[in-house]
Amino acid sequence: MSELPARALVLGLARSGGAAALALARRGVQVVAVDRSTDVNVSELAGIGVEIRLGTESERLLDGVGVLVKSPGVPAEAMLVRAAHKRRISVWSEVELASRLFSNPLVGVTGTNGKTTTTELLGAVFRAADRKVEVAGNVGRAICDLDGRLDPEAWIVCELSSFQLEDIDRLRLRVAVLLNVEPDHLDRHGSLEAYRDAKLRIFENQLPEDAAVLPRGLGEVPGRGRRLEFDAHDPLPAEPLIPGAHNRENAAAATQAARAVGIAEEAIAEALRTFPGVPHRLEPVGEVAGVRYVNDSKATNTAAARRAVASYSQPLHIVLGGRGKGESFDAFAEELRGHAACAYLIGETAEEIAASLTRAEVRFEHCGTLEQAVSLAAQNARTGEIVLLSPACASFDQFDNFEQRGEDFRALVEELKRAS
Repeated sequence: MSELPARALVLGLARSGGAAALALARRGVQVVAVDRSTDVNVSELAGIGVEIRLGTESERLLDGVGVLVKSPGVPAEAMLVRAAHKRRISVWSEVELASRLFSNPLVGVTGTNGKTTTTELLGAVFRAADRKVEVAGNVGRAICDLDGRLDPEAWIVCELSSFQLEDIDRLRLRVAVLLNVEPDHLDRHGSLEAYRDAKLRIFENQLPEDAAVLPRGLGEVPGRGRRLEFDAHDPLPAEPLIPGAHNRENAAAATQAARAVGIAEEAIAEALRTFPGVPHRLEPVGEVAGVRYVNDSKATNTAAARRAVASYSQPLHIVLGGRGKGESFDAFAEELRGHAACAYLIGETAEEIAASLTRAEVRFEHCGTLEQAVSLAAQNARTGEIVLLSPACASFDQFDNFEQRGEDFRALVEELKRAS
């Protein structure tokens, strides 16, 4: 375990920040835990002596601090982050901290789309091979949550976002997987180049004995890991159960990563044949009057929505909209022409998407809410067609997160079933 400072500031007390603060405090580090919100449950932190500061971001909080641990949702422009850099105080993501707390080997998965599916699939591969494994990171459980319950022999397979990778320092991944880089989070990173650079940091601390798994034909990447390439057409030990060309590409990446750590082909094949996928990613949620309903709420950018659309040959009734991420909808709208029977628009970006669909001559309806969109789609869809929630936008204008949006969609479909 790397040496830790005597005093640390943890900024942002959601899932990863809270876990980081607890892990530091357990090791005797004086922790000041800061969040702009006053509506945060900090009882566990307070119970072990963490200094809690809610609703304030005074620069004086950095006095005596050796490191600032930044939650992924906190932008680099936040006042305390800028002040820490000015004072030459190290800024770490929670995953950087975890890599210093635990000696377990790490497999990291990043990319614009497919991260959670590939991470969970890799976990299934390790379990099929009877390897001890924990799945954590951006999938829903912070790596620091493993503190006190992690088998020293277990591998950690972690999903890594660009927000986590922009604040690493020494993080070394025995296997680093980059699935793809397509426009996303441009509202946060400012440009595709900056976003891509953050993603590529997954490779930068690798040694020659490590593996860098990346799309075939991608240019040079940082680090010294041995290069293993993949694409959707690679021969696999078995065909994956989950549908779509993009999921075959995810399976090819997982297969290369598994081979890199010596997992047998039979175990990889078993996982590919049986892994059912994860919620909110092309998740079938019901059939009503011969119409299939599919929850792809995790499609929070146009690249993800395009992959969803390409997975089906049937006419689609697609629910689009939410909070935009700074990308254009024009190219996606062109791809919908001839494939979408109708688009149903919700959320903040409805007018912008409508303009793109108008130029592409794609039929659409302004619906406003998800409830109205599902109701209208159910009226219009015919037997054999599909109602697809694949919004191509973030959810934060109308929902807490994409999971809540997907759960609401599922509940609306259940209502349709009961009424049929």
